[in-house]
Amino acid sequence: MSGDDTPLLRLDLACGQNKHPDFVGVDIVPLEGVDQVVDLRILPWPWASDSVGEVHCSHYIEHIPDLIGFMNELGRVLVPGGKATLIAPYYSSMRAWQDPTHVRAISEASFQYYNKGWRVAQRLDHMPITCDFDFSYAYVITGPWVTRAQEARDFAIRHYINVVDDLIVTLTKR
Repeated sequence: MSGDDTPLLRLDLACGQNKHPDFVGVDIVPLEGVDQVVDLRILPWPWASDSVGEVHCSHYIEHIPDLIGFMNELGRVLVPGGKATLIAPYYSSMRAWQDPTHVRAISEASFQYYNKGWRVAQRLDHMPITCDFDFSYAYVITGPWVTRAQEARDFAIRHYINVVDDLIVTLTKR
């Protein structure tokens, strides 16, 4: 609930036809399951500041030219403590590069920039980033590596391509 007892929104951004149950489906195309047609590239988004409790966004951030704008808006609409789950093809997977509509590759290090403490420590606080997130991440491992020992997987993730299919990042607004 928000401060005025209005239930917090749960948004599935760029949901396509795969909207999460109990989320408001948002997409640029009015497909089945889309509850709100919104072009997320146009800022600001139509939701009030601090009105969203949870966001799910799968396989979208690799498509957008203005990731900083997207992340700043995510920080604006989420309540403090609100969570966002972002899923994207991992930078060292061919899946990150095969789609001609992808404009960037995503790694776990990409999200450091959206933590104010990290930006200040790196002397990057002059960047036009206003959001402040803590984050954690997990990997979706490619089939053959799933059954390998953790030490082998860790080495492979760092040194080989096509070991990780997707990165799942959980952001928590500070």
